Amino acid sequence: MLSDVRIALIHYPVLGKDGKIISSAVTNLDIHDIARTARSYGIKKYYVVTNLPAQQEVVKAVLKYWVDGIGKEQNISRTEALQLVELKSYIEDVIETIEAETNKKPLMFFTSAKKRNNSISYEEGREIVRSTDRPVLVLFGTSWGMPQELLDMCDYVLEPVRARSDYNHLSVRAAAAIIIDRLIGEEV
Repeated sequence: MLSDVRIALIHYPVLGKDGKIISSAVTNLDIHDIARTARSYGIKKYYVVTNLPAQQEVVKAVLKYWVDGIGKEQNISRTEALQLVELKSYIEDVIETIEAETNKKPLMFFTSAKKRNNSISYEEGREIVRSTDRPVLVLFGTSWGMPQELLDMCDYVLEPVRARSDYNHLSVRAAAAIIIDRLIGEEV
């Protein structure tokens, strides 16, 4: 049985090309495509995390159109997926929300395209997801990845999707779909 699995797409804090912490731009495609993956795999909630008011307005406009507006009449499947999206300003807000809803601290997974010494395999991650009684939160970074401060908050680091490839630059929506499939598979 699938446990309470949630995902967060982080736009702040993330790393810029120079390694400094920045806020990245929200893209319409990431909102839609990751929501569709989340719905397909029985993810409980998809948090879009951005601290910038202008970027929050992008998310609100997408949700207003598809969840509350005319988009609902045009494509109910899209509406169903986008109903999973919840906008948050900071990762701490996500954690507080999960704790308030479940009375449990979420078990957090860090994802990265970089190989790390302490990473676990997807098989190990799948077993953890299937056996825990805590809510699970998988973090996905944008831009050049997530900073050490987010890594330090996490319980586990998943291995990169293409750790041995000489080209490891998947879009976040492609990586999210692959990682979710590897962690959950046909467990819906």
